[in-house]
Amino acid sequence: MKREQFGLYQEYGLYIDGEWLAARDLAAREVFDPATEEIIGFVPVATPADLDAALASARDGLARWRQESPWARSAALRRAADLIRAREDAIARLMARETGKPLAEARGETQAAADQFEWYAEETKRIYGQTIEGRTPDVRMTVRFEPVGVVAAFSAWNFPALLPARKLAAALAAGCSVVIKPASEAPGSCMALVQACHDAGVARGAVNLVTGDSGLISRHLIESPLVRKVSLTGSVDVGRRLLGHAAAGIKKVSMELGGHAPALVFEDADPIAAATALARAKFRNCGQVCISPSRFFVHEAIYPAFCDAFAGVARSLRPGSAADSDMGPLANARGLAHARSLVDDAVARGARLLTGGRRPATLPRGYFFEPTVLADVPADAAIMNEEPFVPVAPLAPFSRFEDAIARANALPFGLAGYVFSNALGTATRAAEALECGMVGINEVLLACAEAPFGGIKESGMGREGGSLGIHDYLQPKLIRTRI
Repeated sequence: MKREQFGLYQEYGLYIDGEWLAARDLAAREVFDPATEEIIGFVPVATPADLDAALASARDGLARWRQESPWARSAALRRAADLIRAREDAIARLMARETGKPLAEARGETQAAADQFEWYAEETKRIYGQTIEGRTPDVRMTVRFEPVGVVAAFSAWNFPALLPARKLAAALAAGCSVVIKPASEAPGSCMALVQACHDAGVARGAVNLVTGDSGLISRHLIESPLVRKVSLTGSVDVGRRLLGHAAAGIKKVSMELGGHAPALVFEDADPIAAATALARAKFRNCGQVCISPSRFFVHEAIYPAFCDAFAGVARSLRPGSAADSDMGPLANARGLAHARSLVDDAVARGARLLTGGRRPATLPRGYFFEPTVLADVPADAAIMNEEPFVPVAPLAPFSRFEDAIARANALPFGLAGYVFSNALGTATRAAEALECGMVGINEVLLACAEAPFGGIKESGMGREGGSLGIHDYLQPKLIRTRI
């Protein structure tokens, strides 16, 4: 295809060695608007030769970029943050077309992506080493942190600007170079970030972007001896596959994988306030949020009031287009079918449907599903055991603290958890007992640039964000000197 036929992406393409390019064989794949099911553009399908070119560019870019002083890297990242903020409206509108999410959410995500670059603009100046006292007067020992090398980064579609920003900003701050593959469903937001890096003066070759066949790209990049670090945001199944590729080459890996976050609401909590906060968090981005509260265990004393308030919030939300809605569509037809199957399974096992459960009658096109609330959901229902990633909330009562903790920790996921309680002792004990990487107490907003983000168990390894995030892109070197 010719560049002008790329539609929404005609200014972009593959980004290799500082230039936007078409694939060498001119192959391309379509991108759909999930709100209309219409094609909005095409992106190149990278060939093995394209991938080799991106790797060579990253190798040369690493040599240039790691030699830049921390202050120079900081200045470039800060300029990138400023450019992203200046282009907020254009990036948000592009994101809304790709994902269907409301414009307000898209704008908020664009700002959060800029925050990542601003935060790591500062962290690059704070890569501190260590001095170790020798056992004898003539011995000196120091530890310095060096960039791990070329990074292969893979991002998901649900937050197409924020997720790549976490990887790009931290890797560049550490002095690494990156080959990033954005999600095929929503590549444009990441392309806009790469353009901001280019315009901000990041060294040629330090950032490269490829699109196309996910399986081919991940294997080719990870199996290359040039790549020394792999970063993924994706599903548990994809994480397993990429870990297998990385293990063969002993690559450093960080992975933020799936989640199924329990929300525990104790007897002393305000049921209305808790239900309102949790429902709005649950239905954000149409339920397609890895840290979304997605299993709700509520003390039996306040359970009826909580159910009524939660369902009331769900009924008040307006699904629709990005311009005039509270909630957009699911990403694809698979998500729509998955939502239906989870509801049908839960109801068949005895759950009560409080609201929703179907496609909105006023939206015959697009992958829309009503905000749905299920009560009295049994433990063996599929939605209590599988990561849902749909706007369906399962509620269940509990009577004993120990039972709630046991149910919350029963799954192999360990990304996020939530506790609502006005008793300090209860809240503290519950937060410490939950097996997950992040816990919100009377709070549902966990992700910010200054805090570490990541999980345990099958939800992944490593951290993104905060002062810990840069260390996933660094390696320590001991230097021992005898005078």
